Amino acid sequence: MNPLTTGDFTESEEPFTLFKAWMAEAEASEPNDPNAMALATVDETGLPNVRMVLLKGADENGFVFYTNTESNKGRELLGQRKAAIVLHWKSLRRQVRARGPITLVSEAEADAYFQSRPRDSRIGAWASQQSRPLESRFALEKAVALNTAKYAIGEVPRPPYWTGFRIAPVSIEFWQDKPFRLHDRAVFSREGEGWRKVRLYP
Repeated sequence: MNPLTTGDFTESEEPFTLFKAWMAEAEASEPNDPNAMALATVDETGLPNVRMVLLKGADENGFVFYTNTESNKGRELLGQRKAAIVLHWKSLRRQVRARGPITLVSEAEADAYFQSRPRDSRIGAWASQQSRPLESRFALEKAVALNTAKYAIGEVPRPPYWTGFRIAPVSIEFWQDKPFRLHDRAVFSREGEGWRKVRLYP
């Protein structure tokens, strides 16, 4: 039994150890995409956007996901250099929220993750002009076919506009559902090289 998932999580002193324990339980219980998270960005006017993406890495350096930098979210991430995420695990009645500045992952990290994806997904990264107008489904399928032929032999290289982003959180909040909406909440805030923890009213 893991005390971080069976005991009082608000007693934890370090957020990433707690996050890894919660993620491990989610991977065992969630029926689909336990790493799905809502990603919030803002445009140049401050108007927010939110959409679901997949978390692909989490450690003491932050939370990592990948996307097309020419998409709406890519432009907003590069323009404002900040973002927020939330993971909600319905089967466990838990959620985690984080927010902070973003940086690009290294070229080596992006290359390694891209090559780990299924070949058809790598072809799709070349075929899709993400977030831009699409005249028809046929046009997308034609682009897939053209890129499938182009990369019929050998590895599919990573497109120059496709990479990863890392959110280095300034705060991480953990939430656990409790009866009568008397939920447990704890927020960890960056303080120097460590974290300051505060328990919150529900």
